[in-house]
Amino acid sequence: MSFVLSAVQDLSLGFCLYPQLSGLFLCCLLQTVFNLRFTPCPSGFRDAALTEAVYAPYPVSGSSYSLPPFVCLAGARTCVVHRSGARISLSVVPMFLGEIAPKNLRGFLGLMPSIFICLGVFIAQVLGLHEILGKEEFWPLLLSLVILPTFIQLVFLSWFPESPRYLLIEKQNIHATITALKWHRVKCNIQAEVEEMQEEQRTLTSVKTVSVLQLFKDSSVRWQLITIIVVNAGMQLSGIDAIWFYTNSIFENAGIPAHQIQYTTVGTGAIEVIAGLIGCFIIERVGRRPLMIAGLSFMCICCAGITFSLQLQTHVSFMHYISVICVVGIIAGFCIGPAGVSLLLTGELFKQSHRPAAYIVGGFLNWISNFTVGFVFPFLQMSAGAFCYLVFCGVCVGVVLYVYFVVPETKNKTFVEISQMFALKNSHEIEKEPLAITDQLSLKKMNGYGSVVSADLEKSC
Repeated sequence: MSFVLSAVQDLSLGFCLYPQLSGLFLCCLLQTVFNLRFTPCPSGFRDAALTEAVYAPYPVSGSSYSLPPFVCLAGARTCVVHRSGARISLSVVPMFLGEIAPKNLRGFLGLMPSIFICLGVFIAQVLGLHEILGKEEFWPLLLSLVILPTFIQLVFLSWFPESPRYLLIEKQNIHATITALKWHRVKCNIQAEVEEMQEEQRTLTSVKTVSVLQLFKDSSVRWQLITIIVVNAGMQLSGIDAIWFYTNSIFENAGIPAHQIQYTTVGTGAIEVIAGLIGCFIIERVGRRPLMIAGLSFMCICCAGITFSLQLQTHVSFMHYISVICVVGIIAGFCIGPAGVSLLLTGELFKQSHRPAAYIVGGFLNWISNFTVGFVFPFLQMSAGAFCYLVFCGVCVGVVLYVYFVVPETKNKTFVEISQMFALKNSHEIEKEPLAITDQLSLKKMNGYGSVVSADLEKSC
């Protein structure tokens, strides 16, 4: 009876979260049908992130002292999850870091957003302990703490330059591009990087950002699109959301005392951070594919382990601990591989004109898959019992096979080289057409940097 009541409560939460996903779905639908400029970065990284920082904390900080907790949480999740999570954490930040990073560090920087997401979750878990701010009277204060990071973001983002790739390819501003590269690279020679950006610009049939509908119609990126659909949907359908949503009940079924579950949950948060750091520091050595395959394979083994342990825990006492170890293993495997690599691949597989639309598709799939697992899992658990985790095991196997046979290694490759690797699969030739006068601008070495040759500027005027 208690399990049925718990399932009903979970379904109530699912209905509460449904409107926020409906809003996200509507935005994506409008982008697809009406070709709206609803891209993750319509006017540059800085403007998009500053806009989000202005609005994100309001529903939490402003209402937490005046409204009931249920209304406050529902409104805060709707705005903060959609605006800050879906757009900044899962779209703008990975795209910006991927564009400013040199190709030999793109994987390292690309995994940073997932690490800081895990770190934020861990800090929230620690502050939410009953001994700190976990009591009911401290909820308004706990929810209002989001003002601090958003204030820091507002202060420092105004000093950040835009993405050099965005400035050159979309804005066609060579001077601003060089200034931004000097800011990001300090003392590196930027000659090769500007030439690589110009090469990417020459391969584009248009410098205009494509819509989601145009992305789906473009046969030249068919396999890249299929890849981000499989990877992003598979990341959420791998079972990690079921583990996160129902960690407390899993630990309770494993025999952990109720008053100690909160500390166990904090421990899993620490595991997330450690696993994310491990993935971040080894991705440029082992590559994207091995990290993705290893993480999902480990999750698959742990999902099977949970089923095995739950079936035998009534007969073998130590099986309770095996199920806890498998839960921790799923979290670790996810944070080492799929959590960050899927966001990284979404940016790496596409060139400048298609990248924003690709992040819209990836973000939509992330949230709709997240909602689906949270909504369906109670029914799945009631009907299949311990065997429900084998469904996630099958998803992991499917994504592993797809990555192994289809997805090429993108480590230390330029965006043009990655597009060329997919060109054969898409039966599409890479077109090279000069699009603007910035294509003809050359650089010369000057004080360790690159500088525009004055003769070229005179010709272009």
